[in-house]
Amino acid sequence: MSSMPLQRGISGGVRVSESADDLRDSQMKDKTDLIRGRSTTDSSSLTLRFPFAFLFNNNQPPSKTGDNGSDPRSRHRLVLLFLKISLVLIVVLALAGSFWWTLSISASPRGGHVYHNYRRLQEQLVSDLLDIGEISIGPSRWKELEYCDTEAENYVPCFNVSESLEMGYTNGDENDRFCGSGSKQECLVLPPVDYKVPLRWPTGKDVIWFRNVKITADEVLTSGSINKRMMMMDDDQISFRSASPIFGAHLLSKQLLTMCIANYEASGSQVQLTLERGLPAMIASFVSKQLPYPSLSFDMLHCSTCGIDWDQKEGLLLVEVDRVLKPGGYFVWTSPLTNARNKDDLKRWNFVHDFAESICWTLLSQQDKTVVWKKTIKTKCYSARKPGVGPSVCSKGHDVESPYYRPLQMCLGGTRLHQEVVGEDAENWKVNVREYWSLLSPLIFSDHPKRPGDEDPSPPYNMLRNVLDMNAQYGGLNSALLEAKKSVWVMNVVPTAGPNHLPMILDRGFVGVLHDWCEAFPSYPRTYDLVHADNLLTLQTSKLRSSCSFMQIFTEIDRLLRPEGWVIIRDTAQLVEAARALTTQLKWEARVIEVESSSEQRLLVCQKPITKRQSI
Repeated sequence: MSSMPLQRGISGGVRVSESADDLRDSQMKDKTDLIRGRSTTDSSSLTLRFPFAFLFNNNQPPSKTGDNGSDPRSRHRLVLLFLKISLVLIVVLALAGSFWWTLSISASPRGGHVYHNYRRLQEQLVSDLLDIGEISIGPSRWKELEYCDTEAENYVPCFNVSESLEMGYTNGDENDRFCGSGSKQECLVLPPVDYKVPLRWPTGKDVIWFRNVKITADEVLTSGSINKRMMMMDDDQISFRSASPIFGAHLLSKQLLTMCIANYEASGSQVQLTLERGLPAMIASFVSKQLPYPSLSFDMLHCSTCGIDWDQKEGLLLVEVDRVLKPGGYFVWTSPLTNARNKDDLKRWNFVHDFAESICWTLLSQQDKTVVWKKTIKTKCYSARKPGVGPSVCSKGHDVESPYYRPLQMCLGGTRLHQEVVGEDAENWKVNVREYWSLLSPLIFSDHPKRPGDEDPSPPYNMLRNVLDMNAQYGGLNSALLEAKKSVWVMNVVPTAGPNHLPMILDRGFVGVLHDWCEAFPSYPRTYDLVHADNLLTLQTSKLRSSCSFMQIFTEIDRLLRPEGWVIIRDTAQLVEAARALTTQLKWEARVIEVESSSEQRLLVCQKPITKRQSI
């Protein structure tokens, strides 16, 4: 799938030897000084926030028994018992006072005027009691998470073909996405034994480390996929021919950004290989559910021997193509069926040809095995069809903008477009991006071979390429990064818990998707260099009956984040401090930074360390 122009100045890559990588690795050692160099004020502030922390410090050396023979551990237990009893008394008194106050308010003629303020005080009381409860639990709450088994190195939750087959799904449905209660992970995914930090962009577009992705040498050399046939093995690297006809990489050289989608594959995945190269991709399939994109999202859909049987399900899969295509958009299909000779193949081709005409597509060109259709821009075409020809247009009450893995539907989305004003939002994000880059630039450029005092290399030579914006809103971060000529691409995620601005994001020419952050994101582990979350925690806390905790969301971030990757969380001071406590369990290095433009918000800047699995 492709969208509008991306940016300027993407230069080609060169082959990098292992010795160059060794030089880069040797200069990465001090890149986290800003994060690891926490001042003593951090520890003092922790003491101020938790004034009773010394009562729960299990790391202090044991003291000797006093003259009276008392045991320090007994005193410790007594103190804990006293705190627990005090907590119970506080809760009882608070609830009793709340009940009495409620009766007073209901009896008062001014009760309606103060009820709203009362509710706010009641919510604050609950929050305070939770804080007291966290103090009473002590450091055991912040125990580091365990590592997952080796089998989870490349595992994607919600995509398990064997489990789907056991549940009775067949005929391709087993490749679809099914998120059950068992799909939530409670461990940290380790990289492969020989994992290496990806090469700097744009070199990393054409050269990747063989051990970073799950693929065998036989799959590289013998696979029938055109994408994989363009790969070459060379020691511990896989190189891609810069002049190869691979669609996404080719269009990138034309300043067009393309989203690659493909089924989940346990090994040799096109999606994993594409993301490792720094190109947009995600797991998705044309099987039984709608793609998580609004209607009228893309300028072009391209299917080159993609293995989809477009003549099946009475044309329902072509209706899904029509749904996500913009008016005047193109569907490009390369298949042996377009040159059918035998009776069965000719019947299949005729069905696709006739169905495309029935949904108001115009056949523009047919050359060799490739056919190009264009979707109509005229709504009158639908009403001008003969009765009973082709699917009907979706009703006005039909939701075409929020299809979050809903069943495929046999109706046409029409030709409506989305318009929205984003000027003020864009200006704010220009300031934010300058702030982010000033914080990260001493770190993400520190591995560049340069003399001390030299300026940082200008883009596109930087360590950030794949960016995940977990709460993209209007796509302001994406827009500001491109305007600042940063050589990155952004996966703009619009949470299902908030307002749906994804149609407007896609109209701006960016890539994006709807997603529920209480579920696993459809991507492989270690696929993003930077994860950004602006007020996502606030959004999740305001969501009624949220089905997940902050820790579950952060564990998913850790799965998606590359080793030495960065996390920037922008939220209220209270939520940022709560998030910082979780980073200890995730083994991240973290630092809280004040936001100059706001006294109520903070930045939490984190880095995920490289933790290599020991070879057996």
